[in-house]
Amino acid sequence: MPLIDMPLERLKQYNGVNPCPSDFDLFWDEALEEMKAVDPQLQLIPSEFQAASADCFDLYFTGVRGARIHAKYLRPKNVSEPHPAVIQFHGYSGNSGEWWDKLSYVSLGYSVIAMDCRGQGGESEDTGGVKGNTLRGHIIRGLDSGPNDLLFRHIFLDTAQLAGIVMQLPEVDADRVGAMGGSQGGGLTLACAALEPRIKRLAPVYPFLCDYKRVWDMDLAVAAYDELKTYFRQFDPLHEREDAIFETLGYIDVQYLTKRIQGEVLMGVGLVDTVCPPSTQFAAYNKITSEKRLAIYPDFGHEGLPGFSDRTMSFLSGL
Repeated sequence: MPLIDMPLERLKQYNGVNPCPSDFDLFWDEALEEMKAVDPQLQLIPSEFQAASADCFDLYFTGVRGARIHAKYLRPKNVSEPHPAVIQFHGYSGNSGEWWDKLSYVSLGYSVIAMDCRGQGGESEDTGGVKGNTLRGHIIRGLDSGPNDLLFRHIFLDTAQLAGIVMQLPEVDADRVGAMGGSQGGGLTLACAALEPRIKRLAPVYPFLCDYKRVWDMDLAVAAYDELKTYFRQFDPLHEREDAIFETLGYIDVQYLTKRIQGEVLMGVGLVDTVCPPSTQFAAYNKITSEKRLAIYPDFGHEGLPGFSDRTMSFLSGL
């Protein structure tokens, strides 16, 4: 089979190379306390798009640092009992997508919530206030201000806060909430379930935001990870701070969050993925201690994985 990374047997044992900060768990415990202290000021506004089978809303809440976060929320009509919900996360620089493609899960009797990541292609705010490059690059945004100002810290917290909000909706059964997404959405699915461990089932696909140093060592700081190269070229051309930089990025390395996941995991991975290298994905997967299984596509990269959407729906239909 094609090989751009380690052989499969080594991938199954791989444990990551990006340094993990010694206070990683304390960092995230304190971040969650900050999140819990925020008044979300929840708003549900009927959307212009409506469907015969669903009530559709623009959902807004206030996240950490005062940002207003937007999500699309669809709930099935004429369902009186509390029912399951699925939270969807989008790819890097994208948005929550269109309304129509969420109706398949509504047809199962599920509510669907799709979040716009702050500062990306949707309506959510990026309240800024950091030093360094803000032209592009959310991985490196806030890096020069310290780990508490990393943008992905805030985005990870947004995912957990949204999950908690969804679980408090009277029409949703808080014990039957799932999460899904690909690439950045896959990384955020893992982060969400780690920071809100009541997520019952999660289906990430080729998760982004894992094992940054491994990406660098493979010379794959291109495409989605190109900003790593941009940062070094602009702010540390002699790599005098390389170790410290990767340790700071360790605070937002999803692989070190996944040990917190309690829900059941179905993950899809392509073994010739040059955008999110397979080893980085396995670094996250191998640390999951809850029930889990992989769908491995030997000949596929960062692209549609045949049949995985159907597998995901079948998996989440067990919520």
